[in-house]
Amino acid sequence: MNAPVQDRPRTLVAGVGNIFLGDDGFGVETVRALTGGPLPDHVEVADIGIRGVHLAYRLLDGYDTLVLVDATARGGEPGTLYLIEPQPGGGSGAPADAVALDGHRMSPDAVLALLDALCAGTGAAAPRRVLVVGCEPACVEEGIGLSPQVAAAVPGAVRMITNLVHQTAPAPTGLT
Repeated sequence: MNAPVQDRPRTLVAGVGNIFLGDDGFGVETVRALTGGPLPDHVEVADIGIRGVHLAYRLLDGYDTLVLVDATARGGEPGTLYLIEPQPGGGSGAPADAVALDGHRMSPDAVLALLDALCAGTGAAAPRRVLVVGCEPACVEEGIGLSPQVAAAVPGAVRMITNLVHQTAPAPTGLT
């Protein structure tokens, strides 16, 4: 018999970014495209946008893996996709009480630092694995819509995420 759904490891794919700042909307656009395809039962997809505090509190619901999808400036050609696995405890380096609670300006590492503080206060557990699927932006100035290079990278990001979540699928339990 299979384990109850709530006992299985869960994965959250969270699209973050500001759709009013051009390519910063990459994460949001990618999770919108991702919701149209078949995903394993253990995977939830969320459009977080700029609500970093919401993401931190949502993670208290218990996820084994977090896949953040975001624009990530690393110096490559616009549209370049990156898979980044931050080191445990890497965070922002800021003490938990120094994390600004401005929900419109929380970077993913600030969210993870806040999550550490929330987990310590509630007894919840942070995700064991955090992955970032990033895309090199061409423009993050005011304006709606992705640049052509970043828009062209969205299908590749969807494939990358789909492959990742199938790799994080829980092993079947019991007899089949």
